[in-house]
Amino acid sequence: MVLLLFVDLDPGLAALRPLGAFFTVRTLLGSAGETPSRSPTLAHAYGFVTSELCVNPLTFRVDKVAAALRAPEPRVAASVAHLGLAARLWSIALGCAVRYGRLPDLDPRLLHWDPDASAPDDLWLAELRPGPPADAAALADAVLLGHLEPLADALRAEHRLAPGLLRGNAASALAGAAREVDRWARAEGSPATGERARALAAELLGHPLLAGTGTLTGTSFRRRSCCLYYRLPGGGVCGDCCFTTPPRPPGPSRSSPRAASG
Repeated sequence: MVLLLFVDLDPGLAALRPLGAFFTVRTLLGSAGETPSRSPTLAHAYGFVTSELCVNPLTFRVDKVAAALRAPEPRVAASVAHLGLAARLWSIALGCAVRYGRLPDLDPRLLHWDPDASAPDDLWLAELRPGPPADAAALADAVLLGHLEPLADALRAEHRLAPGLLRGNAASALAGAAREVDRWARAEGSPATGERARALAAELLGHPLLAGTGTLTGTSFRRRSCCLYYRLPGGGVCGDCCFTTPPRPPGPSRSSPRAASG
């Protein structure tokens, strides 16, 4: 059993920075003159609120990913974009869970997003509000229900993506975040931190929305679906893919970001 310690959320969430770029989240809107009225929130992307932008930020992001990766079909880019955003959301929440013992309020209306930025997705909080103690139920409410379900709905409204694929992406992103925390914790000589990350991931993977998406063994995850990355020009299979080799003969292979398993 891991003892849960509570630490006040500092204004810049500085304790997340040592974990890496996927875990950090800005808490000020002053960067490059951005203001709430000029930068979309994830609520805009999910269709919760209307936007004055000509293009929905989620549509813009999928198009950007498609162009950057030369995706042969939009649904492949949509899956990659989904996986990248899921990895950021899980990382922020899991990082706060192990470093503070508490979540900030991750309401989609507070989380601003630059869909034109490079990976990892650029997110920042308009306001830092202390949230609930960071147990698995709180993480599920904040990330799974608060973000990944409406994100999946928004993507499926425009793209031919199977629910199982998107839930597999969500599980893969969670396992990847836990693996990165565990790797950092081992390097820092903080085994309890890694243990807590692994325990939270294991409990979350038993959630009804993620159950059956794959098998977690320690920090190694093997999913039962494919994110379609292999369909990209030169794309190989990810480290946690259900395939061991691409279903078609690949070109020069490359691995997707943070895909290694184990």
